Amino acid sequence: MLNRIILIGRLTRDPELRYTPAGVAVTQFTLAVDRNFTGQSGEKEADFIPVVTWRQLAETCANYLRKGRLTAVEGRIQVRNYENNEGKRVYVTEVIADNVRFLESNTSASSQQQQQSNQADPYSGDGKAIDISDDDLPF
Repeated sequence: MLNRIILIGRLTRDPELRYTPAGVAVTQFTLAVDRNFTGQSGEKEADFIPVVTWRQLAETCANYLRKGRLTAVEGRIQVRNYENNEGKRVYVTEVIADNVRFLESNTSASSQQQQQSNQADPYSGDGKAIDISDDDLPF
């Protein structure tokens, strides 16, 4: 038997990180995967596939993935069911990921972090010499 899936798509929202009562990290996010054809209106259609990651991978995804980021997911399809508050059986199909790849750099976030660190760093400059007296030097 074989149950493997590989998806490439964009996150529809930031991942949600939670912890089980036993302290195990679990992250959920939805991946929008384009279809190879257009619909009747001429627009591209997409499938919105729920993805679940566990443990260290869950924490990594929560820390580095953001809405709109192009991502590859490798894992398996899982179908589970439960009975809701109204007594109806609900079926959930999701991908349990065991490998997630970040396919594009997060340049906007890194440039924002760099700007924030430059504002907080009193010694950052534009390459000009800094006038410091000999009394201020520790050596």
